[in-house]
Amino acid sequence: MVRGLLRGAGAGLVPAVLAMAVLTGCSAEPEPDRPAGGAKAAKSAAESVTKGGTVGAAGSACALPVSFDLAANWKPEAVKNDPAFGLPKQGLVTLVCEIDAKPAGNIGFLRVWTGGGSGDDARKALEAFVAAEANSRDKVAYSATKAGEYAAAEVTYLNTGEFLDAPKKERALAFTTPRGVVVLHLGGFDSQEHEEMLPAYELAKRSVRGA
Repeated sequence: MVRGLLRGAGAGLVPAVLAMAVLTGCSAEPEPDRPAGGAKAAKSAAESVTKGGTVGAAGSACALPVSFDLAANWKPEAVKNDPAFGLPKQGLVTLVCEIDAKPAGNIGFLRVWTGGGSGDDARKALEAFVAAEANSRDKVAYSATKAGEYAAAEVTYLNTGEFLDAPKKERALAFTTPRGVVVLHLGGFDSQEHEEMLPAYELAKRSVRGA
């Protein structure tokens, strides 16, 4: 019910709906996905998504070191630099693009972070990214994978921040390009939203290519 209200709520209603979520949230703790294995399921999930546009190439909403496919109705937007604080940073990378799932009916973002250099280790960059996250984490699981043709590291974990009504699943992927490290991060309002957005994440992951 809360998710439905948020999907249709105007900006002024969101704080009230979030407050209701905190008061009525379930305390059950979900198990995190294991990124190792499940390659067939991931491929099937990616192939089940209706492809929309692409992002990353020059002239697209976000200019990135790579480009990849977007699920239909997901809306990319470049993150604007704050004159006072600059762009958000986490570990070795900086937030440069947010891809909003709300036009497609979900509450969450696929976020793209970039930074570092061509010689950086993707696994170490991902570990630094997770370690720098402000919220608590639990059941962290790393694995080796691929992002398109790039060797990559992936992590799944439970976000257990104190302001959440229940722990929620999140995951991130890091790989190194000739133009530095790219991190793709998928969160979501809660674990159900996260699960519903996974096919779009898998589509992006499998379609990564040079911009």
